[in-house]
Amino acid sequence: MSIADNIKSLKKETEASKVLLLAVSKTKPAADLQEAYDAGQRLFGENTVQELVEKHEQLPKDIEWHLIGHLQSNKVKYIAPFVSMIQSVDSIKLLQEINKHAEKANRVIDCLLQIYIADEETKFGLGFDEAIELLRSDEFATFQHIRIRGLMGIATNTDSEKQIKDEYYELKTFFDGIKQSYFRKVDSFNILSMGMSNDYKLAIEQGSNMIRVGSTIFGGRVVKHWKNN
Repeated sequence: MSIADNIKSLKKETEASKVLLLAVSKTKPAADLQEAYDAGQRLFGENTVQELVEKHEQLPKDIEWHLIGHLQSNKVKYIAPFVSMIQSVDSIKLLQEINKHAEKANRVIDCLLQIYIADEETKFGLGFDEAIELLRSDEFATFQHIRIRGLMGIATNTDSEKQIKDEYYELKTFFDGIKQSYFRKVDSFNILSMGMSNDYKLAIEQGSNMIRVGSTIFGGRVVKHWKNN
């Protein structure tokens, strides 16, 4: 199937359950993104700041770009003027930088707190206690140029459906608790980003309302850098 066909098929699934589809386009050439765009896709996610900046410059300006990979504080300045959402917020230090550069750009940047749910040491994210501590902190209350829209999580890379379901269930339960405790009157806290190509159906079952899908749209990952077509 073509990229356009894949988009169409996924949209049927996601729109029926009111789930947002984020096309993960890391390592893919601009032409592939343009094909997805022409098929109606507007939400794109990149893992690195360099690719995000380069593709933003080349592609239509109504694309909503999400940074989904680990973000170093010193790279925030490059994406603050245009990024739609940063999904990988995992520290108060990173929020400080986002707030600072968003203020310089006269913007409010939407963010998700990345929560560590996987049984893998290589994954990033806040522990449940750390997320609560962040939200309770005096410093967090001073940020005027960031808006926490919800939570993001990455499940363990495993063949065990039960483990994946349990991890997503745990994150959905935590999301509901955070919503009730800290954002009860904040309508914009409404995004639970979980699920990728290999497990998005399980994620939707457990309450995800945004899935991050790459290979199901674009095919397998290209090893060489995306610019070298």
